[in-house]
Amino acid sequence: MSKLLDAFANETSWLEVVKWDAQGLVPAIAQEVSGGEVLMLAWMNREALSLTVAEGRAIYWSRSRNRLWRKGEESGHVQWVKEIRLDCDNDAVLLKVEQVSGMACHTGRKSCFFQRFESGIWQTVDPVLKAPEAIYK
Repeated sequence: MSKLLDAFANETSWLEVVKWDAQGLVPAIAQEVSGGEVLMLAWMNREALSLTVAEGRAIYWSRSRNRLWRKGEESGHVQWVKEIRLDCDNDAVLLKVEQVSGMACHTGRKSCFFQRFESGIWQTVDPVLKAPEAIYK
C-alpha cells in the first residue's frame, strides 16, 4: 500500500486519467485478494478514490445516500485495499481487498453476487452467513 501512498502525492495526474461518467462517478469492483472472488460493485467519485488511496480502506460514493460511504462503517465489514487497478478504457476500477469478517454483502453473504441464472430464473445459490438484523442496528 505504500506505493499507493506515494502515488497520492501526485493526485492531480493520476485522478485525471480516470474517465468519470457524467455524474463524476466510476464503477468500482471489489475482489477478494486471496481467493479472487468478486465481492461487490459500487461507485466512486474523485474524493472516494483519493481517500481510498490515502486511508488504505475501501471508500465508496453511495448513490442512494448521496454521500461518501466507508465500507464497514456500520457493519464492521471493512475492506482493506491491497491493490488498485484501472481497466483498459480507464472507466472501471478494480480494488483487490482483504474483506474483514468474510462478508461484503448487506444481505449477510460473502458476495453480493449470490444469484445465478438457471433455467430462465435467478436462483439464490450462496447462503446467508449472518442475518442482516444482527449486522445492522
